[in-house]
Amino acid sequence: MQQQQNMNNQFQQAQQGIMPQPPAVVSSKDSLYLSDMLSWNLLAMKKAHFFAQQCQDQQLKMEFEKCGQMHQRHYEQILSHLNTQNQTFMQQ
Repeated sequence: MQQQQNMNNQFQQAQQGIMPQPPAVVSSKDSLYLSDMLSWNLLAMKKAHFFAQQCQDQQLKMEFEKCGQMHQRHYEQILSHLNTQNQTFMQQ
């Protein structure tokens, strides 16, 4: 009974497109999307830094800097995930 319930749950997840863990291979479409995410975060980080430098209001300047730091963290997190995956792949 328990095994049948587990199989039903797996089937439902497959129907919904939910993966229990990511595949070991990154498709070319995934690679392009990851590249876009890196570009978007880098651009947002640069723009936030530029606007912070142009701003006279200290409170607003601080908010722009926080925004830029957030995008920098996101950029670095994506890179660290890619580097971890690449190292794992190279060790196999």
